[in-house]
Amino acid sequence: METKQINSAETYHLSRFQINTFKDKGAIYLPEVENNENIKLLGPVITNAVEKFTVEKRSLEKRDTYGKAFLQVMNLWQRDEAVKEFTLKKKFAQIAAKLLNVDKVRIYHDQALFKEAGGGATPWHQDQYYWPLNTLNTVTMWMPLVDIDPSMGILTFAEGSHKDGLVKNIPISDESESLLEDYINEKGYNIFMPPAMKAGDATFHYGYTLHKAPGNSSPKMREVMTIIYFADGARVTTPINEAQENDRQSWLDGTEAGQMAASRLNPIV
Repeated sequence: METKQINSAETYHLSRFQINTFKDKGAIYLPEVENNENIKLLGPVITNAVEKFTVEKRSLEKRDTYGKAFLQVMNLWQRDEAVKEFTLKKKFAQIAAKLLNVDKVRIYHDQALFKEAGGGATPWHQDQYYWPLNTLNTVTMWMPLVDIDPSMGILTFAEGSHKDGLVKNIPISDESESLLEDYINEKGYNIFMPPAMKAGDATFHYGYTLHKAPGNSSPKMREVMTIIYFADGARVTTPINEAQENDRQSWLDGTEAGQMAASRLNPIV
């Protein structure tokens, strides 16, 4: 399929207030990160790639909590040239670098998260539970490809929770939902969710920011693309759980603990 060239030369202005807000709260909502013209071109391309590469064929009723939460396809940029242009877009990386106050960031991996109509909630979790990296300078961009409202499952954050580091060595599950909900209530964190998001808007959150998403009670697919970045100069750590070992092999190309996280799968953007 022939696609038009997207505009990859744009920049996005971040105020000092926004950067400080992100540093303090661990998450921020930014409107119009991707412009309307580009998202109209990119959205269908990413959707087609998800449909092509997803391996989940079971009905919702036959899946566990994690499986009901979303259709998940990772590292699409390695499989589709048009998605690659999106994932490696400099404007997104510049936002990530500014929020982290670093000169350069690398790709950890991209990830399509499509929550089906009737799809379940995404339990409370911390992304960096999965990442064997020795840096706190990690950030995830979460961008809907369609307009969404709370009924479709907007990402929800426990503000300030990133400052606690790894709270529980636990994957996304019913158990993480229960234990981390209790922890959040005990700490009294403010819960933040954007009231609605347009296609091309985005949230950014630290790897240790606790977050979740409600289920999708609408009749429409919630189409979201995410990109994870980390500061250049980070090293791979010895995995502390099976998930980190899987990530070391899959998204760090088997880089050994102690080595620079700079494999062919982790380009500077």
